[in-house]
Amino acid sequence: MPRKSRSSSTLFTLIATVVVVLTLVLGISWLRSANWSLEAALQKIPDNVWGAIVGQEPTKTIDNTGFDLSHPKEYSTALTVLSTLEVKDKGSQNGYSRDKFGRAWTDTDRNGCDQRNDILARDLNNAVEDSRCRVLSGVLDDPYTLGTVDFKRGENSSSLIPIDHVVALSNAWTTGASSLNDVRRQQIATDPLNLQATSREANTQKSDQDASTWLPQPGYRCEYVARQVSVKAAYGLWVTRAEKSAMEDVLNSCPDQPAYRSQFVG
Repeated sequence: MPRKSRSSSTLFTLIATVVVVLTLVLGISWLRSANWSLEAALQKIPDNVWGAIVGQEPTKTIDNTGFDLSHPKEYSTALTVLSTLEVKDKGSQNGYSRDKFGRAWTDTDRNGCDQRNDILARDLNNAVEDSRCRVLSGVLDDPYTLGTVDFKRGENSSSLIPIDHVVALSNAWTTGASSLNDVRRQQIATDPLNLQATSREANTQKSDQDASTWLPQPGYRCEYVARQVSVKAAYGLWVTRAEKSAMEDVLNSCPDQPAYRSQFVG
């Protein structure tokens, strides 16, 4: 009996060792496939697996992303439009600054309200505005994270809800915007198609990353990527090979997802 016990214990230890080694090998291979970026590796997790991990339905979305209130005109499919975009390596960051895209939140659509307040009014639920178009309060159901953020205008509180450029301006610069004129660049920075209210945490995490290294929660990926494709098509920007591949991965799960026309450039 003692020998049998030692034999069983040895076998168990061997199996456990093999499992640990295989897990390490697979983990290293997974990270290597994402150029050693944990964030990029997490983006490769299939939606159904992601849903099981976080304990929520992968298709869960929110009642009001706000974007539909811009009354976007749909056309074609995002997959079809993606196939028309030029594929090139990123250009240089030389010369880039936020100022190259004009004064922040210029009232480009000339409705008398600056673009930040326009987007807050569009994307927040129960938004309260004053007579000068300034949004004073509201609630954001963040499509990027599924989190909820209470907004109250103030020196220390307004920054809790930044406005994200769906195609980051520095990404736009390195994929063709550096060659555009000042008017077009300002339109990229203020186009409702390219603006989305989100939480400070999500905005900071995304920074200037493209779809190959950052995506929102699974339930909002189709519309998010479609908006990126639509912005790039509208302003003649290109995509990198890795970016296009990531976009295709998302859009293949929703092949009927439409593309959208920009209000500014048709």
